[in-house]
Formats: sequence, C-alpha cells, structure tokens
Amino acid sequence: MKTLILAGGYGTRISEESQFKPKPMVELGGMPILWHIMKLFGHYGFNEFIICAGYKQHVIKKFFGDYFLHTSDVTFDFTCGKEDMIVHKNASEPWKVTIVDTGLNTMTGGRVKRVRDYVGNESFLLTYGDGVSDVNILELVKFHRSHGKMVTISAYNAGQRFGVLDVDKEGQIHEFREKTQGDGSLINIGFMVCQPEFFDMIDGDDTVLEKSPLETAAKMGQLMAYKHTGFWQCMDTVREKELLEKLWTEGRAPWKVW
Repeated sequence: MKTLILAGGYGTRISEESQFKPKPMVELGGMPILWHIMKLFGHYGFNEFIICAGYKQHVIKKFFGDYFLHTSDVTFDFTCGKEDMIVHKNASEPWKVTIVDTGLNTMTGGRVKRVRDYVGNESFLLTYGDGVSDVNILELVKFHRSHGKMVTISAYNAGQRFGVLDVDKEGQIHEFREKTQGDGSLINIGFMVCQPEFFDMIDGDDTVLEKSPLETAAKMGQLMAYKHTGFWQCMDTVREKELLEKLWTEGRAPWKVW
C-alpha cells in the first residue's frame, strides 16, 4: 500500500522558514518533518511513498537525491584517475520515493487527483506533510478494512482550529464541516486510508480535499473515523516548531516509535 503525503503548500504561517523551503522540509532535530512522518509509516512496513510536491519542490528532490550519501559511510577514491565510490555502511531506509510536481497553486484535493496514475487501482494511505503523531498505522489499516467504507480518517480532540467531525459510536462520520463557535468535537488530523474510487470524488486542481470530497463522502455514509487518543501535533507556527524541537532534543518525542 502506497502512502501519499501532501507537501506542496506555501506554509505561510511559518514563513520565517518556509520562505526558503517547503514547510515539510522544515527541520526537527536536523531532519525534515517530512522524514519524521515517513519514519512512522516505515516503522509499520509501509515503505513506498508518493510526495505531492509543489512550492520549492526542488528542495525535496535534492534531499532525496543526496539521501544515500548523507546516511552512509563512503570513500571517494580518485587514485586511479577516476572516481570510485566505496560504501562502507549504508544506513538508508528501504524506501521507494516518488516526488510528483502537482502544481504551484493546486489545492489539496487537486494534488491527490494528480497522482492517481502513480497509485493505480488500489487502496492508499494519505496524510499531511506538517504534522507528527504516534498513530498506529497497522491498526488504522485494520480498522479501515473491517468496515468496508471508502475513506477512513484519523480523528483527535485537539482544540478548535480545524474541521469538525460528527462521529457515532461505531465510528461512522455523519457530518464533516468547518468548526463553529463553541465546538468541542473531534478533528481530522490526516493519517487517512482511501479506496481508489475516492479519486472520483475530486473534480480537479481547485478542489479542496477537506471540502466537497470529504463532505460528500460523509453524506454518502462512506466516511469513517479512527479515533486516536495518543499524540498528535501539527507544525503551523514557529511556536509549534519550537515545541516539537524541544520534545525531540529532550528525548521525549512521542512520535518516535521507531
């Protein structure tokens, strides 16, 4: 099962760093938050990734282009008049990473639609490139397969900044909407599992994933919630980055399950 990661936005709320790189490439502990997210999926055996890139995509491509060298001990031998590279220790993950240009101004749903050919006719994982969590991906996939619906999203109680979910005791989502004053409900934190027919719910580049596609899936009775009670934190602001950096530096990062 492939994992799609949305990594093409501008990250304007953390512009102190995103003016130089895509938000998913902002570092925690010396590695991009994108890497931290991929390590979580890799820990559970999901090692094939499709990165939906856009803004400053060359930064993402360069990182993975040099990744093998950065994670290995190597000798460059020029003594025979040519360059020989000897790898002594390879610490690279067994990842297959496809980086797709999904457009500079494409909305989240449009980015997903643009990588359809890379996914094929199979279910897939989908998440955002700016939040870390200790979601158990195997349990998430198991739950998705158990109910047979089109989409499963991970739901979490994290305050009232995000889209709100009306979830029944079986986990079915009856309404997906924007927050209102006084809401105290579960929110969508990404970490989704989708059937391939979900692509048909997305019209094109101007489609926001969190609007028509998910709202319609909910009305159809095809949207389910996997309730997560562990750790989750997005990195929208410098303050949130500093919080995550502190947790990592002090060895208290809950998302480090590998």
